[in-house]
Amino acid sequence: MIKWGIVGAGNIAHSFSKDLALASGGELTAVASRNLDKARSFAKEYGVPNAFGSYEELFNSDMVDVIYIATPHTTHAKLSIAAMKAGKSVLCEKPVGVNKNEVEEMIKVAKESNVFFMEALWTRFNPTIKKVKEIVDNGTIGDIGYLHADFAFYALDRDENGRLLNPDLAGGSLLDIGIYPIFLSYLMLGIPKDIKASANFYKTGVEVQTSMIFDYDDAQSILYSGLNSNSEMKAQIAGSKGSIFVHPRWHEASGYTLEVDGDSSVVEVGKVGKGYTYEIEEVHNCLNAGKTESDLWSHKNSMDLIEIMDTVRNKVGIVFPFE
Repeated sequence: MIKWGIVGAGNIAHSFSKDLALASGGELTAVASRNLDKARSFAKEYGVPNAFGSYEELFNSDMVDVIYIATPHTTHAKLSIAAMKAGKSVLCEKPVGVNKNEVEEMIKVAKESNVFFMEALWTRFNPTIKKVKEIVDNGTIGDIGYLHADFAFYALDRDENGRLLNPDLAGGSLLDIGIYPIFLSYLMLGIPKDIKASANFYKTGVEVQTSMIFDYDDAQSILYSGLNSNSEMKAQIAGSKGSIFVHPRWHEASGYTLEVDGDSSVVEVGKVGKGYTYEIEEVHNCLNAGKTESDLWSHKNSMDLIEIMDTVRNKVGIVFPFE
């Protein structure tokens, strides 16, 4: 059994822990929080034998093989690097870093330490997304001409010191949820040859909605992320022969609709748990095979994605105080 440790005991750590229990080949053996009581409470809830009141204790323990980083964006690079330098494999929540420089350094340390390292972009491993990618690649809907994906929810009533609205925590919609539409365009169409983007900002200084147009040689992607309203969150990939509609919420979908030559078919793919099980099992497979990165979501994929996001940020003027 592969032994997992979790850094951070917030909402996403709870979701991850529940799905880890549904995945095969691994178990949660330790959790660390800067608040020991919080770590102990988390450990009690999930039957975890070890709780630490500092991240360093977890990194230096011999009780874990791989560490899941579930803290805010701004801590990802520092904590991942510390864990890898301590010889631990790392699955780091997305975005893996705030900017290209951070991600480059993380990958460099992963290679130097000869440990497994992957960005936890769970959507890449979602069975529906994998099937849709297969359909696109085999030409079922012809040559792709148009892709649309959005991700938005209302968050302006939240604590302005929380991670979404606080610029010191790299807040805003783009890094937190805009990464998903950008990812889908990259997965299906690759790196765009040109990017157009426009953003609106909140009183705290964070960006709260961004619209993007990605230009390719023979296609365009229309992408959107926002924190000041909801959106439908149904993705469309349209080609010369037909379209695929990924059901809402598309980034964690359990099915899609395929339309070809006037015929429409609804396909329910299903999923286990919330959907983190698939990235967890990818980590298990890679570790058992002695790999230091995933073929499905490689270090290069993470670099490409952060470079695209840096470009969007440069276009609309998203800069964080610590940069």
